[in-house]
Amino acid sequence: MPISRSWLLASTLALLGIPRFAATAQAASRQPAPRPRLVVFLTIDQMRPDYFDRWARQLSGGLGRLSQRGAFFPNAYQDHAITETAPGHAATMSGRFPRSTGILRNTAGVEDPQAPLLTSRDPGASPYRFRGSALIDWMRSRDPRSRALSISRKDRGAILPLGRAKQNVFWYATSSGEFTTSRYYGDTLSTWIRRVNARHVPQSLAGQSWTLLLPAREYTEPDSIPQENAGGDFVFPHVLARDPARAAADLPSTPWMDRLTLDAALEGLQALDLGRGPQTDLLAISLSATDYIGHRYGPDSREQHDNVLRLDRALGTFVDSLFRLRDSSTIVVALTADHGVTSFPELVAQRAGRAPPPRYDVSTSMRTLRDMLQSVGVDTDAVDFDGTLVIVDRTAFARARIDPDPLLARFAATLRRRPGIARVDRVRDLTQQDTLRDAVSRRWLHMLPPDAGVEYVVTPIQGAYPAGAQIAEHGSPYDDDARVPLIFYGAGIRPGRIVDRALVVDAAPTLARVIGVTPFERLDGHVLVRALADTGAH
Repeated sequence: MPISRSWLLASTLALLGIPRFAATAQAASRQPAPRPRLVVFLTIDQMRPDYFDRWARQLSGGLGRLSQRGAFFPNAYQDHAITETAPGHAATMSGRFPRSTGILRNTAGVEDPQAPLLTSRDPGASPYRFRGSALIDWMRSRDPRSRALSISRKDRGAILPLGRAKQNVFWYATSSGEFTTSRYYGDTLSTWIRRVNARHVPQSLAGQSWTLLLPAREYTEPDSIPQENAGGDFVFPHVLARDPARAAADLPSTPWMDRLTLDAALEGLQALDLGRGPQTDLLAISLSATDYIGHRYGPDSREQHDNVLRLDRALGTFVDSLFRLRDSSTIVVALTADHGVTSFPELVAQRAGRAPPPRYDVSTSMRTLRDMLQSVGVDTDAVDFDGTLVIVDRTAFARARIDPDPLLARFAATLRRRPGIARVDRVRDLTQQDTLRDAVSRRWLHMLPPDAGVEYVVTPIQGAYPAGAQIAEHGSPYDDDARVPLIFYGAGIRPGRIVDRALVVDAAPTLARVIGVTPFERLDGHVLVRALADTGAH
């Protein structure tokens, strides 16, 4: 008679003096924890990590909770050169740099006239430029029941975190003061988002005043800086227009925008029944008031300080509500930003008692380029220069039987002589640089797909602004614009402040490990093992 496995196990345990029930309990304790049923991914537009430390004692809500009780990486980076909203959001849940996602800049992000909006005259939008896969695709490959909701003030903030997936994607249209979507995602607007719009919250705020959350003595920033908001309305309180349509259009530049977005996200969570399992679902929220307020008033303003405090409270309410609706032990949360921001250079210089860096102006060089092209009989459209990228159509030069390289070299030389310009690099020379120590070269290499046709890249002096800019700027390859927070919180996460360098592209592979899914393709990011409670794969 053959010996059964159960009899052999019992005999072995008896010889070792271990009761069978105890061994069974020990084996059970070694089983991996159940996979989370909900991933919540928060992207805070233009959020700098130093805000968490600068105002730490005043953060008593969601930002405080996540940063103090989660795995907080204060030294995380969007490690690409054009630190704008579109490329930053495309990196968040794809785990890949722009060279792989194909999203290089805002002006070539999600705009798509073939995907008109359902309920707004704002420009059409879709992810047709996005390449490859994202977290929701890996989730659905494992379990096709997995669903996602992505919502934002901005179209690119809602669309790009999900890649090309046709899920529930909504954003706020200023022309209508309502959340909408495009025909890429469907032909009708969901009933629940119509309910949100029917409350007319933006219009109801007409004439309301944005006042300080705390007593004025709790803010160290002066409220009398004329560099802010182009010199107008830079002192509290800030009053929304009395006309409802105008108030709805101006809402993104107030803290009310994020609160509305979070409330809509919770309503969508319930309507779509996300996070109840057995599959894992995804809720992606991009919050944009930090960006609009940061551009108007700068990162060192009383306005941004107050906005971050209000965002902290709004996130606290959101997390509390979420945990009442769903079991907190089944939820993993991630938080990051699409980019940072650079302070007004003249204001920084004034406070430091030194001269500011020169503002840069490439318009003269652009006119020179057009003259050079016309002089050799080449169409001026053969070279596209947006002030950062020099994109060359070599077929146009071939038709004219002109070698473009000497002309491009002369053009690069004129750019290098412009005040405020630090570098003009030929792209094929960047690979020869020490990219470990030279962050600018590394970030440009992470930026550019091989087929983009970019032959030169232009980098301003660190901290410099373009001529005529009246808003706080970002978009450079320097750390002020590239450094962002990265936080993981909840199921499967080991809390702690981790000063190791991390990248935003690490977020997707780390979450994939937590929820037990496998990426389709090679990623630029890596699993941040120090953030995980269980370093083994599910």
